[in-house]
Amino acid sequence: MEILLFILLMIGLLIYAFAGKNGDKDYKPPSQPKIHKRPAAKHLPFDAKSVKAEPTKSTLQGAAYVIDGDTLVIRKTQIRLYGVDAPEMNHPYGKKAKWALVSLCKGQTVLATITDQDSYGRTVAKCYLQDGRDLSAEMVKLGLAIDWPKYSGGQYKSLELPDARQKLWLADARQKGRMHVWEQFEAKQIARQDKRNTAL
Repeated sequence: MEILLFILLMIGLLIYAFAGKNGDKDYKPPSQPKIHKRPAAKHLPFDAKSVKAEPTKSTLQGAAYVIDGDTLVIRKTQIRLYGVDAPEMNHPYGKKAKWALVSLCKGQTVLATITDQDSYGRTVAKCYLQDGRDLSAEMVKLGLAIDWPKYSGGQYKSLELPDARQKLWLADARQKGRMHVWEQFEAKQIARQDKRNTAL
């Protein structure tokens, strides 16, 4: 009897094992989630024409430290006011232009919307006061900067005071490429300084 039970048990195990492998053709094991493989990146040759620089911050905001009539610093970034030209510090009205810009920016949070970078590596930006006034426009309206059409497309021309280009004649000369006028002015300044030093 025991032998018969043993034989039946062995037959049952064989049937069970055989049925698990080949028996129930409708049986499907639980499905595994599909893993989607990312296609391998294609290694293309370097193409300098298609390379684009990483975009820089599009805006800066903060207190402004004024350098001159068209240059300021916000968060350690030197910014050139967009589309206008103010006199240099050693040119006629240069100090007046600087202090006018200081007065406009004093106690203000200035928003600079970056547009470009100039040939000197300065960031060029449209700068706005908290009430929305455009600093470039304000400097032109004060007669202490002139529109620079090459960069502004003439955006600020209508705001210029009638005598602004006569008053800011060195800035006007720069815009027209007459740098010899600058050189003559600088030479006169150096000669005057040398004369003062000799008199001492």
